[in-house]
Order: sequence, then structure tokens, then C-alpha cells
Amino acid sequence: MTETTAPAPRITMYGAEWCGDCRRSKSLLDRLEVDYDYVDLLLVEDGADRARAISGRTNIPVIVFPDDTHMVEPSDAEVRTKLTQLGRLS
Repeated sequence: MTETTAPAPRITMYGAEWCGDCRRSKSLLDRLEVDYDYVDLLLVEDGADRARAISGRTNIPVIVFPDDTHMVEPSDAEVRTKLTQLGRLS
């Protein structure tokens, strides 16, 4: 019998192209080659509702991490620190 490992839980970012903070955070994740799902609030019908349910706020971006924590409008330094804590960066 062969054991299989479950895929690592993914990072999810809720954002929109018109949002400067969203573009910055998305660019950072792309530059760091972090595997994540992007929910475009203009294209996903319930995306804004989902982001608001997670954060309790209407601010974006909302980035949800595999440890069930999230950040709203984080700085690049905050995202880097969190990714390091999760072992996603060395």
C-alpha cells in the first residue's frame, strides 16, 4: 500500500485590479513565487461577501493563510514575515 500526502493548504488572496494595495500584494506573491489562489472581486460573484465574512471589513486585499489566519491590507514586510513563519520562504 502506498501512502499519499495531502496537498499543502493554499493561500487565498481576495482583491481587485483597481486596488493599489491588492496589486502590490499580488505582485509580491508572484515575485516570491508563492503558490496561491486569487479571487478577483470583480469577476467572482460572491467574492466580496466571502472576503467580508472572513475579515469583518470591506477593506482589501484580504489574504487568508493555511493556518486559518488572515491579514487585511498588509504591508509587504508583514506578508513576508507570515510566509517565513509558515515555512513558505527560507
